[in-house]
Amino acid sequence: MGRRGIGLIGIVYLVIGVVVAATQGYLVAWNVPGNILEGLAAIVLWPLVALVGVDLHTLIA
Repeated sequence: MGRRGIGLIGIVYLVIGVVVAATQGYLVAWNVPGNILEGLAAIVLWPLVALVGVDLHTLIA
């Protein structure tokens, strides 16, 4: 039978993404649509933000 959902690895990936996004300042001022997009992108793309040093503020703004 096939499994549904994201599983434990997916949950851990997203939790790390939230922590990285919060520490890098991407989870502030969610009342601006661009900030929401930056926050969600930072959560999903956290390896680029944390390991490579990509600045999503300049890419999405």
